[in-house]
Amino acid sequence: MNLLVCGVGGQGVILFSDILARVALVAGLDVKRSEVHGMAQRGGSVTSHIRWGKKVYSPLIEEGKADIIVAFELLEALRYIHFLAPEGRLVYDPLTIDPLPVQLGLVERIPADELQKRIASRIKNHLPIAAFATACKIGNPRIQNTIMLGAVSRLLEFPAELYHQTIRQLVKPRFIEINLEAFNTGVKLSPLSQQ
Repeated sequence: MNLLVCGVGGQGVILFSDILARVALVAGLDVKRSEVHGMAQRGGSVTSHIRWGKKVYSPLIEEGKADIIVAFELLEALRYIHFLAPEGRLVYDPLTIDPLPVQLGLVERIPADELQKRIASRIKNHLPIAAFATACKIGNPRIQNTIMLGAVSRLLEFPAELYHQTIRQLVKPRFIEINLEAFNTGVKLSPLSQQ
């Protein structure tokens, strides 16, 4: 399995990746991971490659080979869509965060509906998950990542209890309950939950 996670600094890409990699490892699979988060604290692009299987030799996913891309933001989804395999799936939050050049007025903002049209024109398997909006309704926008994890879990073979156990191990004690709630909410948000 090749899974690429992308977002903007502060969205929880690394925690998402930590949890998922640990879940796969506890399930008895060989797991390799690589991340890039150099400008994360300044709102820059953050990516994490996660690969698992019986034997994995490299942590990096080649372009056109990702089975799943999880994008926490629309522009990041479009930026990394070339990593998706022809039959791969993009799970994305329709949230838009203006990059620094747009904030400074150096580049014109691309409307969210235009970004979604560009995504739809390039790939057929895309699932929008309103994780950030849902996190805000719950009362904590920082749980967007765990909501996305719950939604994505419906595409994977690991049992929910394994995610719950891992969240309890990796999340700070005072945030465990809200992250468990977020994960369970994401499971219900996934279009696959209605099938």
